[in-house]
Amino acid sequence: MPDIALTTLVLLCLAALVAGWIDAVVGGGGLLLLPALLIAFPTAPNGYVLGTNKAVAIVGTTGAAVTYVRKTKVPVWTAVRVGLAALVGSSFGALFVTMISREVLRPLIIVVLVAVAAFVILRPSFGAKVAEEDRAPLTRARILTAIVLVGGGIGFYDGLFGPGTGTFLVLALTAVLHLDLVTASATAKIVNVCTNAGALVTFALTGTVYWQLAALMAVFNLTGGMIGARMALSKGSGFVRGVLLVVVLSMVAKLGWDQWA
Repeated sequence: MPDIALTTLVLLCLAALVAGWIDAVVGGGGLLLLPALLIAFPTAPNGYVLGTNKAVAIVGTTGAAVTYVRKTKVPVWTAVRVGLAALVGSSFGALFVTMISREVLRPLIIVVLVAVAAFVILRPSFGAKVAEEDRAPLTRARILTAIVLVGGGIGFYDGLFGPGTGTFLVLALTAVLHLDLVTASATAKIVNVCTNAGALVTFALTGTVYWQLAALMAVFNLTGGMIGARMALSKGSGFVRGVLLVVVLSMVAKLGWDQWA
């Protein structure tokens, strides 16, 4: 690992803490953590930055997932099946990361995010809490759609590009499985553990992870993730919806800056 100043190390740990909180509530912690690592290691190859990011994120995401499962009803088996598809997708995405230009990918993602923000704003009922007796059953067709499109598709994107994966998972699971935002966020954490694992295995096999730094940052990421999960559970779907809009609009600004500034 390259030499790193104490001040930079402290800032990275704080970024990991906040990113863990964001990830647990609605996803999108990579929006903060990845740029922080890029700033700290401006000359490091992209593989090391992405690999270290995954090694940190998987710990916080796992902590948040465990907190959700212990404290609320989560469709764990459905999440695991979607997650296994996501693991395969993220592994392939990590392999293809050098074959697709990010300059082409970013504008497409910005368009999608703007559409998502407009949809969430114009549909206040989207992801609202639904009584158990009124909740639509998880049919085989919807579960299969979630496995293929949400798991495989978003998993591939996570390995290929990454930022916003947790947010896309929350939105897609809400839409496809008709979950409220809190349950979708809980389910997304389980899936996201798998996407992180698939990509991390690929980066680990190529030796592109700063393991010592990742271990330290992971402690802070885990703390943030567990705090975020507890807040989402206590404050409900309205709170998650507000954080979701802030994260989506921040992602649009960040990706737009990267593309055109």
